[in-house]
Amino acid sequence: MQDEESRATSYTTLAAGPDFRHEIEIKRSRFITVLRRAGNEESARDLVAGLRREFHDARHHCSAFVLGPDRDIQRSNDDGEPSGTAGIPMLEALIKRETTPGQADLSDVSAVVVRYFGGVLLGAGGLVRAYSESVSAALELTPLVRRRRLRICEASVPHAAAGRLENDLRTAGFVMSETSYGAQDTILRLAIPDEQADIAAASDRVLSLTGGKAALTPGGTEWIDVPLP
Repeated sequence: MQDEESRATSYTTLAAGPDFRHEIEIKRSRFITVLRRAGNEESARDLVAGLRREFHDARHHCSAFVLGPDRDIQRSNDDGEPSGTAGIPMLEALIKRETTPGQADLSDVSAVVVRYFGGVLLGAGGLVRAYSESVSAALELTPLVRRRRLRICEASVPHAAAGRLENDLRTAGFVMSETSYGAQDTILRLAIPDEQADIAAASDRVLSLTGGKAALTPGGTEWIDVPLP
């Protein structure tokens, strides 16, 4: 979910790509975890529906998801397991996951654990540990990215100078957005943290690199994936 009015200006989510799957076995029960990057509740719930069809003979399809930059949408479902032994442990594995030391900000993630019963009862405590471990183990292996709300700023420069300026800006650590080309000028777009000090610093850098010939014009904001630090 992408809300310009959110309090958060960044959060961590799954890297773009297909659903991620991981399986563990505990006392002969199979726990198949599937993680999906989900931008809304429909996508999150579609994962559950699809896996019910795919694993139609499984006894349980337990689920949890957390959505939004502020992580204000959180849902879980035990799907027939004893109350509180599956969905809530899965949800806690998502929301308590530290994406960087001391920081837990994972969001826009839907998790489903498909369980094939192996004939050995795990007990309430065993189920809590199994479902929590299933999601945590999958997250250990899933590629993550930081999703940041960035201000898109434009600089119009002559075609001949655009390539060098773009390279200098990338080298300086700026995130570049889509470039467009006019009849005489190239429009470079920088994605800058949505803070006045950062925008001012970027503007000063562009003026310095172009000898004062190009000004940076702030535009709207976009949520953009950037690598984790």
